[in-house]
Amino acid sequence: MGRIFNMDNKFFIFMGRVGDLIILNILCLVCCIPVITIGASLTSLFYVTLKMVRNEESYIVRSFFKAFRQNFRQATIMNIIFLVMSVILYMDITIIGQMGGITSKVFVCLFALIGTLFAMTYLYAYPILSKFYNTIRGTLQNAILMAIRHLPYTIIMLVIAALPFAGFFMAPSARFQATVLMLMFFVGGAVVAYLNSIFLVKIFDKYIPEETAAPADETISNE
Repeated sequence: MGRIFNMDNKFFIFMGRVGDLIILNILCLVCCIPVITIGASLTSLFYVTLKMVRNEESYIVRSFFKAFRQNFRQATIMNIIFLVMSVILYMDITIIGQMGGITSKVFVCLFALIGTLFAMTYLYAYPILSKFYNTIRGTLQNAILMAIRHLPYTIIMLVIAALPFAGFFMAPSARFQATVLMLMFFVGGAVVAYLNSIFLVKIFDKYIPEETAAPADETISNE
């Protein structure tokens, strides 16, 4: 009986981790509300989940806001860059969709490739910013290079990130959609970040010198 109520029991460890992810997810959503702070919120989210994967951090709220303050400027500028690029890409795709003929198909394929590259860069940019010191340009360059160099991991992470949206749009009923939305509100984004962080830790370890015992933050040069 004592083993059941032991706090080191795997069940309690799992539930504790779920509780941390719920807190982290709500923090991230609340801090994303101004829109302009989405970048800083995502950077803070990955700062915490990368540490959680390594079992290095237990102060979720304090760590989140520490990363939020430290990375706010760079993350906000990157967020603006991504938002502008998203609008331009959306407008181009909309215009091309109204065209016809072979030219339209060629441009659709071209922008599909650009969109995929954009998504891959977005997937890595904020985690890299949360882990390594670098310029904005260097962070974006490294995001592209890492995404391509570690393509198998990148594909897996893209699938993980897309699953909640796929679950919502492919839901057989409005009730199922409501359930997906509820899960996304309470824990979804943090779970996606945590699962992707499992792969990101393996990738980032390749760029940290062995003599450094996985410190909290490293400087990474443009590759």
